[in-house]
Formats: sequence, C-alpha cells, structure tokens
Amino acid sequence: MASKKDLSIEFLGVKCENPFFLSSSPVCSNYDMIAKAFDEGWGGVFYKTVGIFIADECSPRFDITSKESTVWTGFKNMEQISDKPLEVNLEYISRLKKDYPTKVMAVSIMGSTVEEWETLSRLVTEAGADIIECNFSCPQMTTSAMGSDVGQDPDLVYKYTKAVVSQTHLPVVAKMTPNIGNMEVPAIAAIKGGAKAISAINTVKSITNIELGNMTAMPVVNGKSSISGYSGAAVKPIALRFVANLATHPETKDTPISGIGGIETWQDALEFILVGSSNLQVTTSVMQYGYRIVKDMISGLSYYMEEQGVDKLEDLVGAALPNIIPAENLDRDFMVVPKIDDDKCVECGRCYVSCFDAGHQAIDWDSEKREPKINDNCVGCHLCLNVCPVQGCITPGEVKFKEGREAKDVKLQEIYG
Repeated sequence: MASKKDLSIEFLGVKCENPFFLSSSPVCSNYDMIAKAFDEGWGGVFYKTVGIFIADECSPRFDITSKESTVWTGFKNMEQISDKPLEVNLEYISRLKKDYPTKVMAVSIMGSTVEEWETLSRLVTEAGADIIECNFSCPQMTTSAMGSDVGQDPDLVYKYTKAVVSQTHLPVVAKMTPNIGNMEVPAIAAIKGGAKAISAINTVKSITNIELGNMTAMPVVNGKSSISGYSGAAVKPIALRFVANLATHPETKDTPISGIGGIETWQDALEFILVGSSNLQVTTSVMQYGYRIVKDMISGLSYYMEEQGVDKLEDLVGAALPNIIPAENLDRDFMVVPKIDDDKCVECGRCYVSCFDAGHQAIDWDSEKREPKINDNCVGCHLCLNVCPVQGCITPGEVKFKEGREAKDVKLQEIYG
C-alpha cells in the first residue's frame, strides 16, 4: 500500500499538491496530454513555451546516447517552442485551468522583442495562468534573438524580465541556460528585473553521436544535423551543481528554485530538493516511461519522509547544502584504504587493471588464484571501489592519518550505488 505522506508545498505563494511538474517541452504541448498528466497525479505543469513565433520543425529531431547495457543515458532534442498558433495555446491553457482548478498552470513564454514579451505576458495572464516562466534558455532556436543566446546576456535577461513583470500580477520565473560558465550572473539580472524564482537547468548544447554514413551528427536531417539540447540522466550532475550554486550564492540564495535535469526516480527528486529546489520539473523520463512515473516518485518520496520522520517537505529543501563546501575546506588529514570482500569477489580483475593503468599501482594480482590484494601504495582514491561490478565487494576500510596529523573520528560514505 502506498504511503500517503503530505507532499504539498508552496511555491511562489501558490499551493502545489506535490512538487512534481512537467517542464516546458514536448510532453505538455496540448490539452489532452496535460489533462492525462494531471489525472496521473502531477501537481502542475510548465506549459510548452508559447510565442508569437510558430516553430517549423525538422524531422527527425531526437537522438539518444547509451552505454553498454544501458539503453538511454541521455537525450538530444532539436525541437523548438510550440508549433501551434498562440490563440490555440491560450484556449488550451484557459480550459485546463477551468477543468483542473487545483492543479498549477505555469506557462512558459518566449519573445524576441520587448513588445512580444509584454504581449505574451498579458495574454497568458488573461488566460488563467498561475505562474509565468520566461524561457531564456532554449538552445535550438533558429534565431539568436531568442533562447539561450539571450540567456547568456544579462542585459537582455534584465530587460525582458522587467517587460514581462510590468504586464502581470503573477509571479515570474526565469529559466536559465547551462551553456554558460556562471549562471548566477544572468540569474541576478533576472531577479533585479523582478523575477521571483529561477528554473535551472535547461538543456546542454551537444553533439550526441556522429553518423558515419552521412558524416554528420545525429539525428540526420537530409544529410545534415545541428548542435542542440541534451537532457536526461546524463546531465543530472551538471544540473545539481548549478542548483547548488544558485542556492548558496549571496545574491540568489533567497530566491526559490525550480530544479530540472535528469529526474527519473524519487531519489533523483530528493537530491534536487536537498540542494535547494522547492519545485521540480521533469521531461526526459516522461518521454521514456510515460506520465505514470509520477506515482513512483510520490510513493518513494513519501516512504522516505516517513522513515526519516519528516513531516513537511519544506524541511528537506537545501538540507545537504551545509555539507557541500569549497574544495579548500575539505579535510585532507587522512586516507580511507578500501577493503575487498573475498567472498563477493568474482575475480574479474577490473580493480587491478584500473588501479595499475590509471591509479597508483596499489593492487597486487595473483594470476593463479585470480585474487586482488591492496598493497601499501594505496592513497585511498577509491577508483577500485567505483569500477568494481559487484556492489558491496569493495568498501571503505581502515582510516589512516597522514604523518603528523592528529587522529579523530571520520564520517564515511554510508550508501553506494
């Protein structure tokens, strides 16, 4: 029986039954799709970006990356904003809010001029949106006047955010591009322009694969291709880094964050919450598994809260941030020597090969018995632990303090895999 923990959370003054929203993308581009998602249990949606511009899409426009037995590690998307007329999108938005009054309708918009941003802001407000999201981050637009090129220009981010805010009473969210070294710069500009929250991250500019037959990137469109956005599990580490940066920077740390990037499971969702996200957006995993994944996310997060004695979801937001510190502040007084469980070892030799060829030659290999043994060269890097194919075979062992360093209690990693 699924746990019934209360996952409701307030985001920008809007009550959300849970933090799980569809992100602005192909998974939420018309009435029927979003209605089905709401019926499955999603708390809200960031409606696929609407604009004055109507996208003329290419075919095909998707590609994936994979590794060994993993079918789908990342996803390339060459699709732009909505390909529907603005009036059609506005009718869908209005009808969805009327038919699902307890669900949250955030609407993503994108213009190419101040006038377009102002017009879109007014129209989606009149249509019944609860929140407006400014898309400053789509990496595959066919004009540099829109998308991630704008998101890398703080002056434009400020100007367009201010224009949107001037035309609405709704809270405005600025969606940031990861195709930049320091996301805090445009985020601060958006906040100064009146944005009340930040969405991060949008997709990462990429070439996923090269198709050797046509000598171009994938997907192949009449023998050609282009650089475009990458998402899915592969970008989660990048997304977590940007969210944590925003959640700790002095000028952005008090601004709510909607976290995006590779959320597939309840654990992924929890990780985004722990680094500062109070709202979560999902696309790529829906494209792979369907809207039903929200049930697993809700159930898993509920059980976790129950086991940990957490009553309110808000209490978990940012809980990991105090333990994510600058590299110069890490404790470097000791090393943790791994230990190998001989009963679990399958004698594959991967730890030995990796340590010799890419580490410190700290594992001896008995070729007759096919047994690895850690020697005194070990520096505690834990490469062996990470390449071992058997979970729990190689684990943290003895804590050795460097010469001249005082012994003390050391907290070790508790969960692997």
